[in-house]
Amino acid sequence: MDHQPTVGILHPGSMGAAVAACAATNAAEVLWCAAGRSTASVQRAARFGLSPVATLAELLDRSDIVISLCPPAAAEDLARDVAGHRFTGVYVEANAVNPERTVRIAEVLEPHAVVVDGGVVGSPPVRGKNPTLFVSGPATATERIEVLFAGTAVQTAVLGTEVGKASALKLAYASFQKTSRVLVALAVGMAREHGVDQELIEVASRRTDSYLSEPQYVAKTAARAWRWGPELEEAADALAAAGLPPEMLRAAASTLARWNDAKDSELTLTDALDRLAQP
Repeated sequence: MDHQPTVGILHPGSMGAAVAACAATNAAEVLWCAAGRSTASVQRAARFGLSPVATLAELLDRSDIVISLCPPAAAEDLARDVAGHRFTGVYVEANAVNPERTVRIAEVLEPHAVVVDGGVVGSPPVRGKNPTLFVSGPATATERIEVLFAGTAVQTAVLGTEVGKASALKLAYASFQKTSRVLVALAVGMAREHGVDQELIEVASRRTDSYLSEPQYVAKTAARAWRWGPELEEAADALAAAGLPPEMLRAAASTLARWNDAKDSELTLTDALDRLAQP
């Protein structure tokens, strides 16, 4: 039987914990570092069957593969912490950061670690959801990630050997999907101000392929704004680096910032629109 790797997850948020649980199918053990983490993280990790360790050093010493899934702003600092411990395994940079930052992260971790660029497209792999983990990087390393998630709810797709490709695909998709949801909120908010929101929704329902026909998703957008806003800033940076105008995505990120205090909360559509109109 092939050697089953030990996997470390940094850090188990809603996506990270669910992805790590899928990795456990083909891993000897999945570790996470409990130091300094919230009660919610502890409970989430326990629910998904992850094994706690006391320090980052212990996690890195024991892990063959480390998967980084954290808020975009923390990605580079976290990579520097890992590099400081001279981690020598496979490091999957799976955060929603722009390709230039991904390359910088790879430069920080190499030559000790082998870096795989990753991007998760889709919802966390729970309740029948099947996200795709797109990866790019050295072929031997991306093959290990394919084997790790074989037969699980996380599908993998290799984009080649160039670090940055997976990040680019993730942000290209996120820029459309998330900005579209912001536009829905603004359209419904404008219509509500003039008492024609129900009529707008009825008109939109004739086009079931339009996000505008799903106004109930506005509340979910508000609850996720604290994560989505920074992702769109990363996408805006990627546009600027490509010589494309970033202003639309920066405006969407600014709109999402009005919901930052709604982090992971249960809102109604009315609640979400009220907060958007009166930040």
